[in-house]
Amino acid sequence: MNPLSIADCHATTVVPGLSRLFLDYCAGAAEARPFYASLPPDTGWQHRPPVPAHWPQMTALLAGQNLGDATAAALEALRAGAGVVVTGQQVGLFGGPLFTPFKAATALARARQATMAGKPHVAVFWLATEDHDFAEIDHVSFPARRALRKLAYAAAPATPVPVGGVLLDQSIAPLVEQAWELLGYSDAMEALAAAYQPGRSFAQAFAEFYAKVFAAQGLLVLDAGGREAHRLGAPVLRAALERADELHAALLQRKAALEAAGYHAQVAVGAQASLLFLIDEKTGARVALKRLAPSVQEPQGVWQAGRKTYSTADLVGILEAEPQRISPSALLRPVFQDLLLSTSLTIGGPAEIAYFAQSAVLFERILGRVTPAQPRFSAALIEPAIGELLRAHELSLDQVFRETTDSLAQRLAARAMPVEGKRKLAAAGQALDAELEPLLDWMRTLDAGLGRSAETAASKMRYQMNRLRRLAANFELQREAALARHAEAISQALYPGGSLQERVHGAAYYLARHGFELAGKLTESAMSDCTGHTGIWL
Repeated sequence: MNPLSIADCHATTVVPGLSRLFLDYCAGAAEARPFYASLPPDTGWQHRPPVPAHWPQMTALLAGQNLGDATAAALEALRAGAGVVVTGQQVGLFGGPLFTPFKAATALARARQATMAGKPHVAVFWLATEDHDFAEIDHVSFPARRALRKLAYAAAPATPVPVGGVLLDQSIAPLVEQAWELLGYSDAMEALAAAYQPGRSFAQAFAEFYAKVFAAQGLLVLDAGGREAHRLGAPVLRAALERADELHAALLQRKAALEAAGYHAQVAVGAQASLLFLIDEKTGARVALKRLAPSVQEPQGVWQAGRKTYSTADLVGILEAEPQRISPSALLRPVFQDLLLSTSLTIGGPAEIAYFAQSAVLFERILGRVTPAQPRFSAALIEPAIGELLRAHELSLDQVFRETTDSLAQRLAARAMPVEGKRKLAAAGQALDAELEPLLDWMRTLDAGLGRSAETAASKMRYQMNRLRRLAANFELQREAALARHAEAISQALYPGGSLQERVHGAAYYLARHGFELAGKLTESAMSDCTGHTGIWL
């Protein structure tokens, strides 16, 4: 077996665009430690928090949303007191981006590892149904030969309502047909077509699809956007109302502490910002609640949602009567989530892990504990044809991430250049450097200004030397047109548009091509010791 036919591991630092806070967290840097409950690979989280009083109602809610034999064992484990590893994602079109199953696989892997260590745990996938940015979830992109095909659901709601409740209309049918054409027949495509039907909500379709994808692994899914979940989680929402000023001050202090440590706050905390949204009783719109400062007329302060104002007592009354109308923000949602599930560990992407540095102060003040968080599995799936190209051109993932399509083509052409040409270019470059350095040293000794001018002139000479290399590579590229096609294929597959594959390609594409068995392979890969970016050779 080829040693690269399974997986290889790259350091987190090879991934472009990651924040310094996330990188320091992953590295276990001392600077990041004050902002987190623990740093990976800590396993102290396996001792689950105490079972809450509402656990029978919570397990009943989960059982009602996870029917069938596939989840029976996980539900029974929860009833017996097993802990929870939770992850989640917005409910997107046709299963969303590739990192979505990576999250689920990581939660399953950590739950399995804890269970093997004698600390039973179950993985729960939290459906982020209350977010209202429909433009973030109304599309998906699938590879199609040498291009990406973007499928978009055009029937956007008229108001910014929670996306999970948006019902699919007849316009989903032609999108399903296009998905059939792109993905071909497979069990995954069958599941996709069965889930995304007119009359189904985005939440229902997304949940049904991933329940089938991870059926063999026993993944539980949870939509906590309804009345019962909000009733159980009301203590968190009430604290955000009644202690709004205290919590806002704590967030500002944390922002200052992050900045003092050289980081920046991932979520902006404005002067009137709150941790809550209000669902309008008539339109269903999710409207940000703003906290207005106390005044002579309103010494206790008031809340504003759109053009309407409310007292704290008004909003507490709504919470008691219609708890589903009070919706948590991105910073409060993990606290709301962890009260419901008594979570042992949260799995998140790079941005979510960075959010936890701020959310920690809310955990401390509302729950009295901070739930540990760990990053999701990160990977590139390398299909056989692309793997052959990588081997043929002796390329690694980190090299691909450093190049654009054009510069990658240049690299391939330079490598394909005849040995004689490479030797001549190398010899010329070495001779230039060998002659320039003594000359520059001598000119610097004569006069500092003369030395600086000489360095400028030398840099121009080196530029021209590099230009000769590019001219030779371009000639080779024109002579070998296949090299440009190879570079384009590699970039499109692994680093499309200068972004990671996992953030751009739709997950359903890979599930359709490699079967539901891929979900098991991802879970196994997430159990590995690799803490960076994994290349999985399919």
